[in-house]
Amino acid sequence: MAEKDNRIIIFSDGASKGNPGPGGYGAVVVLPEGKVIELGEGEGYTTNNRMELAGAIAGLTEAKGEEEIVFYTDSKYVINGMTGWIYGWQKNNWQTKEKKEVLNRDLWEKLVEAAKNKKIKWQYVGGHVGVAGNERCDEIADALATSKEVKLYRGLLSDYKIDVLNLGHNEEKKTVKSNKNAKAYSYLSLVGGVLHKDKTWAECERRVKGQPGAKYQKAVSEYHEAEILRGWGRNE
Repeated sequence: MAEKDNRIIIFSDGASKGNPGPGGYGAVVVLPEGKVIELGEGEGYTTNNRMELAGAIAGLTEAKGEEEIVFYTDSKYVINGMTGWIYGWQKNNWQTKEKKEVLNRDLWEKLVEAAKNKKIKWQYVGGHVGVAGNERCDEIADALATSKEVKLYRGLLSDYKIDVLNLGHNEEKKTVKSNKNAKAYSYLSLVGGVLHKDKTWAECERRVKGQPGAKYQKAVSEYHEAEILRGWGRNE
């Protein structure tokens, strides 16, 4: 685990299935006193950009105090807006150069308000490259966009199972995200609250077929398997 940071660290991400379609956002806020707060919410019909904005709003709203904030996001839309576009938009009464109302104005105004009087350093981080904080936000956003259960953590940084202050890339996680055809490590299923791990899809399919509410997913490594189980709220 990286050493404690005296700044407020925030990660956020948004997702929309269909863009527009069902969406969700996730945010992770790390406070200087050694606490972590996970945030997330789903929405029935929205866009990727709206969920990116909603995640940023949630994270900044939770960040209270005078400490410097370092905000990590893979959304250049959010970063470009907050470091450049908004000044022209505000000057022109939220009109674009083409004299049209700024898209998502309602959320941009909320984000500007959430950022008011705060010292924020906006940092771009690549998506799906294994940066732990970004990956967790993506996991939360994706789960909420697809109506899956997700347990949001609120507690001590020392008890947080994610190395959120480590900005290094996890190459194994990167591979998981980019290779859906990878050889299976295991097939996980959750039927009637009982967890099963099978070595073949045939075994897993027999177990989940016709079972209402059954969950199942292929894991391509031990790391990926642990991530899936954590997303299901299981620690096996």
